[in-house]
Amino acid sequence: MPIYFRKMVLLSKIETAYATDPTLTGAANAILAKNVSISDMEGNDVSRDLVQPNFGNQPTLPADTHITIEFDTELAGSGTAGTAPAWGPLFRAAGCAEVIVPTTSVTYSPITDSIESAYHKFWMGSTLHAIKGSRGTGKLNINAQGIPFVHWKFWGLYTPPSEVAAATPVFTAWKKPVIVNKANTQFTVNSVALVTRSFSLDLANPVEPRLLINSESIQLTDHKEQIEFTSEAVPVSGAGSLDLHGLATTAATVPVSLTHGVTAGNIITLSAPTAQFQRPSGYSNNQGIAERGLKMLPLPTAGNDQWSLAAT
Repeated sequence: MPIYFRKMVLLSKIETAYATDPTLTGAANAILAKNVSISDMEGNDVSRDLVQPNFGNQPTLPADTHITIEFDTELAGSGTAGTAPAWGPLFRAAGCAEVIVPTTSVTYSPITDSIESAYHKFWMGSTLHAIKGSRGTGKLNINAQGIPFVHWKFWGLYTPPSEVAAATPVFTAWKKPVIVNKANTQFTVNSVALVTRSFSLDLANPVEPRLLINSESIQLTDHKEQIEFTSEAVPVSGAGSLDLHGLATTAATVPVSLTHGVTAGNIITLSAPTAQFQRPSGYSNNQGIAERGLKMLPLPTAGNDQWSLAAT
């Protein structure tokens, strides 16, 4: 019998002990994902470089073996203010703290120390790929007339695949998103409401498989966030203006705010209070309207405060 490509199941859970199965279940830990891809034996093939009296290939041995998995998840709240969204463990394993204020909010923001790790289980048919000790990165994509989503990539320690009956996923914790549009989404830069086509926040976490004698781990070693967006061009002075060149020249920082959703329990607010414009790179023509693709760096002030994502 063939393995049908559509028969995928993905579970994720924060580990309590590094690289140790925290007992995942389909009922509690299912990930409602799309565009899943896995590289289940990344690494290098090390040549043995043996002496031989003839031409021909050298035998190799696999080294630096680890696993990567990539997928998208839709961005919506839990449906109840103060209850963590189903995607919360993914942000935690991407170097974020989760702060819960009961009945009010759940907020994610970057941290430097005590970064958590996740254990993923991915089934293709009945073939289980266990991905342990995992840490990763994500990119939020909020584009006009589209579904907001996060693209994730996680690195994990290698475990050989095995044949195990797939878990039965339960997706009730995953709520329906709302389309990005004028009614549902507000975006401002330095308090100027920009007519915007696309927006992204790339966490851009450097992640390193560190496979040494006496220790093997996946390490998240920095945060390198980048904001990119495409908006209609505005004047450099006067009403509704934004002096991009002046802000870039002086390396000034300005607040960036994006709120998506209008119903309590399904409102997501992204804040970058001290973001720096990088050099603008010109105009583009879309439907006869001048637009600009712009980049900003979220900068920390006290530390670990360069951005936050609040679900309310």
